[in-house]
Amino acid sequence: MKEFTYTITDPLGIHARPAGLLAKTAKGFSDTVVTVTKDGNTVKASQLMKLMGLGVKQGNTITVAAEGPAEDEAIAAMQKFFEENL
Repeated sequence: MKEFTYTITDPLGIHARPAGLLAKTAKGFSDTVVTVTKDGNTVKASQLMKLMGLGVKQGNTITVAAEGPAEDEAIAAMQKFFEENL
């Protein structure tokens, strides 16, 4: 399993548009499970409504993890996504 932590810089946090893009990116790694954890609550990054249900706001620190055959590629894609969008 690979993981990284990230502090959200987007003033709106993880809202509808980036959450949708994040879910789409995570779904691209169908054989690898990508999760997002905030305050002990973990959801699959590919599940849009659960992702938004975390209520991630600017300044929150989250942990993103990937586990599976493509975890190296998945975690690199997630890290790039967060740096460019959130």
